[in-house]
Amino acid sequence: QVRLVESGGGLVQPWGFLRPPCVAPGITFSSYSMSWYCQAPGKERELVAEVTSAWVSTNYGDFVKGRFTISRDNGKNTVYLQMNSLKPEDTAVYLCYARGRGIAIGTNYWGQGTQVTVSS
Repeated sequence: QVRLVESGGGLVQPWGFLRPPCVAPGITFSSYSMSWYCQAPGKERELVAEVTSAWVSTNYGDFVKGRFTISRDNGKNTVYLQMNSLKPEDTAVYLCYARGRGIAIGTNYWGQGTQVTVSS
């Protein structure tokens, strides 16, 4: 069974930065659009950022535009989330999601998440 693996979360001060990676072993990575979602306690899961399978386009939640950047390395089966100017309200579990496209359509995978806590 495919399981995405996030890492790189942790405790960071306000205005700090993180760059968690998500590794997707065992899939044809270039056939998947990759996304990061976040979920804070008592809140619904929401989209942070998405990059298409061919890196044709990216999409961001309004609350991170101008601060976060998503990128992918198809040679390493890895997607990154560059998180700058972090705010306390960014505190959440950040989860990676792979959505199959083309030959992989209908196959979708989640990771277990990495905790990001922004606090002084």
